[in-house]
Amino acid sequence: MKLTKLFAVAGILLAFGCGSVFAKKAKADDNKLKVVTTIFPEYDWAKQIIGEKADDVELTLLLNNGVDLHSYTPSVKDIAKISEADIFIYVGGDSDQWVDDVLKNVKNKDMKVINLVEALGDKVKEEEIVEGMEHHHDHDEHDHDHDAHEHEHGHDHEHGHEAHEHSHDHDEEITEADIKPRSVSEFAGEWQSLYPVLMTGALDEYVEFQAEKKSISVKDSRAEIEAKWNCRIKTIKIKGDEITLIYDNGKKESGSYKYAGFATKKNDQGKISSIRHKFSLVKGNGPKYVMLNDHGYKPVKSVEHFHIYFGNNNFDELLTTKSNPFFVDSKLDAKGCLANVMGHEKGHDHGHEAHEHEHHHEKDEHVWLSLRFAQTLSSVICDALCEKDGKNAAAYKANLAAYNKKLADLDAKYIAAVKAGSKDTLLFGDRFPFRYMVEDYGLKYYAAFTGCSAESEASFNTIVFLSEKVNELKLQSVCQIESGNGKIAKTIISNSNNKKAKILTFDSLQSTTAKQIKKGATYIGAMGKNLEVLEEALK
Repeated sequence: MKLTKLFAVAGILLAFGCGSVFAKKAKADDNKLKVVTTIFPEYDWAKQIIGEKADDVELTLLLNNGVDLHSYTPSVKDIAKISEADIFIYVGGDSDQWVDDVLKNVKNKDMKVINLVEALGDKVKEEEIVEGMEHHHDHDEHDHDHDAHEHEHGHDHEHGHEAHEHSHDHDEEITEADIKPRSVSEFAGEWQSLYPVLMTGALDEYVEFQAEKKSISVKDSRAEIEAKWNCRIKTIKIKGDEITLIYDNGKKESGSYKYAGFATKKNDQGKISSIRHKFSLVKGNGPKYVMLNDHGYKPVKSVEHFHIYFGNNNFDELLTTKSNPFFVDSKLDAKGCLANVMGHEKGHDHGHEAHEHEHHHEKDEHVWLSLRFAQTLSSVICDALCEKDGKNAAAYKANLAAYNKKLADLDAKYIAAVKAGSKDTLLFGDRFPFRYMVEDYGLKYYAAFTGCSAESEASFNTIVFLSEKVNELKLQSVCQIESGNGKIAKTIISNSNNKKAKILTFDSLQSTTAKQIKKGATYIGAMGKNLEVLEEALK
């Protein structure tokens, strides 16, 4: 959770602890069972089970103004509601870290607390990164991968540097006609070599991962990586068209460069596996020939890392080097460098579970978007209602049985829709909170971001990847969630062959408002509308 959110909650709790804020609370509803929920699905499940006994229950929805779970910070009033609840229902994922502190200060020590994630146990999965998805840890750390993919980069024999190139062969084929001119300015910034970081032991996790992946000893893995990354260049500074190389002995070489075309390498199938963009010296004392590779083939506004090859003989010689230096943002500390190299592995090595090596494993908290989980969780809520309000238990159980039948009937309609569809893949130009839904029905998906991501801008590479998936899968639509502005989806479509593809909107039920509820919004109604969208998306 962001520190600002933690401080906000801490401040509210301090005020709450003073007591005076709530001293004159009205007591009109003291005899009612008090049920407090954080998000709309919990609220509506409870509402349906309570049914005709609504006069006996004070049911509260905290997130009722359009703010979704990931952005919510409880107010003083919200914490007061929770403190006096008989039953408190919340999701229990990373977005709800604030709850622990709130529960330590509740007035009702007999409160029944329902944590949806805990209630589902091992059915809850860790958030996953699928191919092509932006993968920033905690929305700050950038993931990258290296020589794990046999993507070579390098310097010439004079300088002994090479950087790995990453395959463009992720189920799509890049042709030379797709490759566009690049500029030195796209690589602007100050960059550090990973070789010194490697030698400190800070990247041992990556060394061990490579050893396991290649079925070699850790010692051999370390020797292989050291040989590829060994580099006398400590820092590279790029501004405008000028490249400055700073060696480990303090020597500097600097020059201005102009674009001179590109060179490619191909795999055994004849597909382009790496692209090196060529730049020639215009003036200065820098090397005459430079090749840069950030794994892109079109202009981008910025890059996350790159590999450089240079010398004074010719470009052809630079293609033969076997070394493989790796340069990342100089602002990254050792931990950031490790996240970069491990994340890049995940981003490019599509045959391996690289995400298992991440430092922080968030649970995918969007459990309410599974109709099957909804049945389980409704039963848990019913049990709590019966425990706290025994006189109405029979009514609650009858209502649960009727409600779960409706959920099961809707589930059956989803099964039929998937079976009737001509596609089996959804593509989201947005966050993707529907993992449990697609897994329930055996669907595949691609997306710009994870369900909990705070990112709003997709990288060039992500847009290209998703656009090419639209082409490859012949998709007729690109999807978004209800809070999306359509910008990324439109960009994906405009870069695909299908300019007439539709933008379809799924409701993640994270931002349902009190006004919508007053107009009759229900969980089953929203999931029914999602079914209609799904049917369209699978055409």
